[in-house]
Amino acid sequence: MNKQLRTKRRRIALAVAPLLLLLSAFYGLSYGSVSISLKEIWLILTTDIQSAQQTIIMNLRLPRVLVGLLTGACLAAAGAILQGVMRNPLADPGIIGVSAGGGLAAVMMMVLLPQLSYLLPAAAFAGAFAASIIIYLISWDKGASPVKIVLAGVAINALLGAIMNGIMVVYSDRIQAVLPWLSGGLNGRSWHHLSFMAPYALIGLALTFLAIKPANVMLLGDDSAKLLGQKVELQRLLLILLSSLLAGAAVSVAGLIGFVGLVVPHAVRLLIGEDYRYLLPVSIAGGAALVVLADTIARSWFDPIELPVGILLACIGAPFFLLLLRKRSNWR
Repeated sequence: MNKQLRTKRRRIALAVAPLLLLLSAFYGLSYGSVSISLKEIWLILTTDIQSAQQTIIMNLRLPRVLVGLLTGACLAAAGAILQGVMRNPLADPGIIGVSAGGGLAAVMMMVLLPQLSYLLPAAAFAGAFAASIIIYLISWDKGASPVKIVLAGVAINALLGAIMNGIMVVYSDRIQAVLPWLSGGLNGRSWHHLSFMAPYALIGLALTFLAIKPANVMLLGDDSAKLLGQKVELQRLLLILLSSLLAGAAVSVAGLIGFVGLVVPHAVRLLIGEDYRYLLPVSIAGGAALVVLADTIARSWFDPIELPVGILLACIGAPFFLLLLRKRSNWR
């Protein structure tokens, strides 16, 4: 891709990303079992009008859309960071074990300690954090190479998944509430759930912009980054921990939603290049919009059944990612 074309694509992406985010939010608020016009939504959001539509928007759809936006933004940011740190376009919180760590901690909390459910976001982050540390230590040998981290992450992901399944088998009488969460979904998400995840998600997303410079330097390779005076291992560890915070925040409320952190940053990278000054904000907006759009489709297009958004994203994400791989050589 020549420099002029890349610059043009970056400008278009930066202009389109906020618009796509806004359109997806209004689409999520408008459509469902009851359709509400944009004019009505605007009046509900800007005035104190009391109506059935106001109850639907303020109590049901608005918190769900906001949770979806934060979930998609966190997953896409975590994926973009991991792909840069690992220098591997297949790196993703769901693949290298970060999401599995948060998922295992959340399942243990819901099954074994349901009375402490208010600590679910903290438990999910702690699980993701612990998984990240374990992966990092296992892959350490006078440094932690990206290849070793990915391989260790795949193994830990399989192990944590097996433990999670074992817990559900042993406590089969308690897993009814856990099963929808494992599929990944936003059904029934309310202001209560938003207040759960918002502090973790917003802090994590704010910190991602501090990751732009080290992520860009790491693209040069460890040796070049060290020659520039960067503390590569410390920066890699901190960025992995930041991705753990983001993945833990998303997992704690939305469950195990896959492919967002893999497909969105990968697609954005093919469109506008590797520079994290553009890649990160566009990925965040794209991930947020994708989850809200997919969730709206999942709950409105299959009426009267509400499909978990994680299932729909997997069905869309897998073939789309395969298509990206086939087109990659033509996009460069």
